[in-house]
Amino acid sequence: MKGPLFYAKILLFGEYGIIKDSKGLAIPFNAYRGALKTSVNLTGQAKKSNESLFRFYTYLSNLKTDLVSFNLEDFKKDLEKGMYFDSSIPQGYGVGSSGALVASIYDNYAFDKITILENLTRDKLLKLKEIFSVMESFFHGKSSGLDPLNSYLSLPILINSKENIEPAGIPSQKEGKGAVFLLDSEQVGETEPMVNIFMNKMKNEGFRKMISDEFALHTDACIDDFLSGNVTSLFSNVKKLSKVVLKNFKPMIPDAFHKVWANGLKSNDYYLKLCGSGGGGYILGFTEDFEKAKKSLQDYKLELVYRF
Repeated sequence: MKGPLFYAKILLFGEYGIIKDSKGLAIPFNAYRGALKTSVNLTGQAKKSNESLFRFYTYLSNLKTDLVSFNLEDFKKDLEKGMYFDSSIPQGYGVGSSGALVASIYDNYAFDKITILENLTRDKLLKLKEIFSVMESFFHGKSSGLDPLNSYLSLPILINSKENIEPAGIPSQKEGKGAVFLLDSEQVGETEPMVNIFMNKMKNEGFRKMISDEFALHTDACIDDFLSGNVTSLFSNVKKLSKVVLKNFKPMIPDAFHKVWANGLKSNDYYLKLCGSGGGGYILGFTEDFEKAKKSLQDYKLELVYRF
């Protein structure tokens, strides 16, 4: 057995904001991918994955929902034959490792599944997102369902609000100097503790005000600029967003990167923002001159995502 490939995702803009109903923009990231495979002799990571899938199978068996039902009999049989999720997507890095897994299980075992070939109305997209949210909650405690949706559709997705999502056309890449890149913190981040910190902070009126008056405002402006290809304005807004995140989301930024973050703002060589929930994994970088950013960040591993 060999399932279709599902890709990693990058939430370019909207981390945390989408929990509170502001805009978000997610794009597939084809450098990392995963697929369901079967092996008679399971060892190492494959064995671990198979055991984790058995736990996921139990979770899905006990789900009380009218949203979706699964062919649990086949799922169990395949697990007993040695099925595992073979993935190059790093876990705890904010690029959707559990999302790709959820998408592949839905694709393989859901009854009456919504396929990517049909006309994807807003209602169908919202239903898919809701199904994926319920499924992915097994991994994170609370999930928006966006990562699996992105992985399943393999399309850029624009989140206007919780009730309004649509596939987005993003400008095609150019061979310019500018770039979006990933900076490897070389630490694993865990989603659930970070989301809990955020939820606690949201109890504070000042923090809530900052989210709506600054964070959401700059995020929305960045998304509008990115989608319309307005690069000059984009960098101005990304800088503002980067400042707000450094000031208000310190627990989500690994300690070793507070200074690196501030250096980018000071030198204008690059601007950093969270990639996913933070706490480790990848940090997302934006630069008007990728060569300059590489020089400034020569002690770190960078990976190119998109060129301007």
